[in-house]
Amino acid sequence: MQYHLNGYTYGDPSIAPADPNHRRLDEEMPAEVDVLVVGTGPAGAVLTVQLAEFPEVSVVTVDRRTEPLARGHADGVACRTVEMFEAFGLADTLVREALWVNETAFWSVEESGAGITRTGLVQDVADGLSEFPHVIVNQARMQELLFDNAKKSPSRHEVDYGWQYVSQLIDETHDYPVEVTLESTREATAGDTRTIRAKYVVGCDGARSAVRKSIGRQLHGDVQNHAWGVLDILAVTDFPDIRKKAVISSEAGSMILIPREGGYLVRIYADMGAVPEDDSEFRNRITVEQVIDQANAILSLYTVDVKDVAWWSVYEVGQRIADGFDNLNDDERAANQPRIFIAGDACHTHSAKAGQGMNVSMQDTFNLGWKLGAVLRGQAHPSLLHTYAEERRVTAQELIDYDTHWSRMVGSRDSDDPVTPKDVQDQFVRGGKFTAGFATHYKPEFSPLTGTGEHQRLATGFEIGTRFHSAPVIRVADAKPVQLGHVHRADGRWRIYLFADETGVGSGSTVANWCERMNTEPTSAINRFTEPGADRDTTFDIYAVTQEPHLDVDVNDIHGLLQPSKGTFGLKDYEKVFSAEKTNGRLLGDIPGLDATQDLYELRGVNRTKGAVVVVRPDQYIAQVLPLNEFDTLDAYFATYLLDTKVSA
Repeated sequence: MQYHLNGYTYGDPSIAPADPNHRRLDEEMPAEVDVLVVGTGPAGAVLTVQLAEFPEVSVVTVDRRTEPLARGHADGVACRTVEMFEAFGLADTLVREALWVNETAFWSVEESGAGITRTGLVQDVADGLSEFPHVIVNQARMQELLFDNAKKSPSRHEVDYGWQYVSQLIDETHDYPVEVTLESTREATAGDTRTIRAKYVVGCDGARSAVRKSIGRQLHGDVQNHAWGVLDILAVTDFPDIRKKAVISSEAGSMILIPREGGYLVRIYADMGAVPEDDSEFRNRITVEQVIDQANAILSLYTVDVKDVAWWSVYEVGQRIADGFDNLNDDERAANQPRIFIAGDACHTHSAKAGQGMNVSMQDTFNLGWKLGAVLRGQAHPSLLHTYAEERRVTAQELIDYDTHWSRMVGSRDSDDPVTPKDVQDQFVRGGKFTAGFATHYKPEFSPLTGTGEHQRLATGFEIGTRFHSAPVIRVADAKPVQLGHVHRADGRWRIYLFADETGVGSGSTVANWCERMNTEPTSAINRFTEPGADRDTTFDIYAVTQEPHLDVDVNDIHGLLQPSKGTFGLKDYEKVFSAEKTNGRLLGDIPGLDATQDLYELRGVNRTKGAVVVVRPDQYIAQVLPLNEFDTLDAYFATYLLDTKVSA
């Protein structure tokens, strides 16, 4: 973490200096705002905290609840999501408080039929997928972390609770084209309405989304015919895997058991049976006692003596996807920009059994947030906003396809096509990359933000269209072992990583020549898309990794683009050059599956002779892999969406 750039400050460095004009919550809601966020679930929370990184962008977040969520709902945080939290500076707190899911147990009926027995025990996340674990934490606490972070931003952003979305009108002749009607849900003012105008509206308001309905979008797909009861309980039990994630199948039904943070709380998902097609009230008649009884029936000879129920619910959710993720029809896209978006459960619904709903919802708005910020700051053309639906609808469909298959396996009762315990376990292992959050791949066939892959061979472990897979390095200036991916902050900037060839990073090297050309050529991306007079890393945050031992690198022989002078006093930034030398376990001790004898070039397949340029989007996904001497392709790539000069959005 870097601070004191513009003078010494005391106190918590994570609290940014306040914008003197920031809105206080006791002040009237503004009549006009850049972005109106509807809903404070996972998608709304991530979008709010991402937009709070842009002081120039005004945001109002509303929710029909009159106070923050306190308990219940989702709890699984995938490795990929923890990586995103690291970009917000929140991963340490999240991982410290959460329960780590290390193993998953599989239980099924004994051959004798006398009860259930453990049929398998597998590592929950395969070695080497991430430096972070799969963790469990209350959704309410996770959202609290995100919104607290937004309160530390210059805007000191806070949520306007007690307002529900009613309707909208779009008038493109107005500077703030979307007029939204909100209605109070607070007891004292229930039914009161007000209007607010916005440049963009994002509906993160759940499966029954009012925003989705207002733009004429519908959910399509299958509705499952099973009800599932979910319990957060404190209990005494003789079930031996109570502190492991467990997938359990017995003659009485199926159950998923998930230990919760804190050491005592447990979540149970219990199959409550088929829902009659002609009985819409079936789910509403299920009681908490029935869910507890069903859990005990599934556990067979084992018992769960429930002492306290912290939260419970019953759900019957189908795998469905919206017919569009914004307000534009296909024939309107060429001449218009989207004004209203939907994200999370508002545009895709699924079961909780794959543990991906909350995670994919957060990735929706992590994808959208930086794009809105870039457009509203005048950095990018509004056509960039089309890529949200292009990228995320494919990802949502992949989630639904996986969830449908997994749900049928876990809840199967088909005697004609039986699913064996080994089938379930094998599918869990095969789907490990998906459940960890790493199956998302923005392929060039549907994402215009992804390069062709022509030079992928230069860095085979940094696959274009996938998330940037971190690796351990040593920072040259202070010899500190760090994860390279952790330099990426969720601040809207692009990252460009220069992996040096055998000439290193000193004067006369290929890396130095790259820096000189980008720094001096008027048509280079850096000069075209960085505001005159701004710090050189304002739009593009450039790093270099060398094969040389850090002791062999002369910090006074590094190009100025990799040690930019910044801020009020023109201070040098010394934290942009790293050595790929082996860390000998100094950083890898808590990362399973990584070989401390391998350096980054070996771990990620970087060509030692030629090096590589890896371009990473603000949301941590790889856009391009290029040679160190390929400039035109890089410049042309950024020219597709970025604007040469700042214009008002």
